[in-house]
Formats: sequence, structure tokens, C-alpha cells
Amino acid sequence: MASLPVIASDYRGPLDTDAIISEIRSQLSPKDEALLDTLLKGFDADSLDAEFYRTALASKNRFIAGYFGYDLDVRNCRVAYLNKALGRPEGQDLLVLDEDEPREFEDLEKVNAVLEGSDILERERGLDDIMWERIDELTLMEVFTLDQILGFVAKLQIVARWLRLDPQTGRELFRQLVEEIRNNKKSIE
Repeated sequence: MASLPVIASDYRGPLDTDAIISEIRSQLSPKDEALLDTLLKGFDADSLDAEFYRTALASKNRFIAGYFGYDLDVRNCRVAYLNKALGRPEGQDLLVLDEDEPREFEDLEKVNAVLEGSDILERERGLDDIMWERIDELTLMEVFTLDQILGFVAKLQIVARWLRLDPQTGRELFRQLVEEIRNNKKSIE
């Protein structure tokens, strides 16, 4: 984390995530860069098919497998909720990777509680907060590891999304990310 780009906490303008990721990428080995590419592909809605999730869940990298396993569960929970709300058949459009072993999702109730909210922005923020917490869980004991960097990039993608949706919320998330980096650096020193 100490080698991550320094980001000013008084940020007010557009966030150049491409420049930050390019800086990170320049310091990675080809193997680690491939993992970064997998992570970034997972933020492209057009890439999120069964093949992507099978590949991600089979990854030997703990963060990639853990993050995208959780992401799949959250997405399926959202689809199931929408199916019920719209009166569609149960199980329609769920992404099931292995018919023999259904995935059990430990945070089903937490995600459903967020989905039951009436404000769409609050629901989106709530789901992103859940993903942020999962990133923290996956990187909790990771110091000076690629998983910590991947967690940073995943959070950066969440911040960038909110800067597009709601600039004020995006700035708040960005300040939170900067503060986390500062606290991490202090605890290392």
C-alpha cells in the first residue's frame, strides 16, 4: 500500500482512475497484472457471464475468488428480489454455475434488507457499502500484498461509479478511501 499513488484528501474534481490504475499497473509483474485485468473485467457489466465467474472463482488468488464469489451472490440476490417484486418465475435469470451445488449466501438477509429500501440511490449505496465491507474483510490481514492493491482498486471502482452517479457521495467515498490509506500507512510505520 505504501507504493500506491498519493491522492489528495481535498479532492474536488474528476477522478482519473485510469491514471491511478496505470501507475499501479506499471509496478506489477505480468502475473499480477493479469490478476488486475481480471478484477477490472469484473467491473464491466458486459463481461459478467457464467464463464467469467467460473474463471474468477477458480482463481488461485484469494481476493479474486472471494470478491467475485461474493459479487455473484449479491447479484443473484438482487435478481431473486426483482423476480419476486415483478412477479416473475423464481430462479429466472439467476446465474447458476453448478446445478448440483447451490451456493449458500451468508449475507442474504443483509442484502435483502437493503433491497427493500424505497430510494434507489440508497439501495445502490447500501449494496456498495456491503461490497466495501467485503473488500475490508478480504484484505484485513493483508499488508504489502497484491490482495491489498486489488482491494484498493476495487474500492476505487466503487468511488468512480459514485462520482458518475452522485458526485457528493463519490467525494465522501473518496475521502473515506484516502483516510483508509493514511491509517494503513500509519499502522505500518
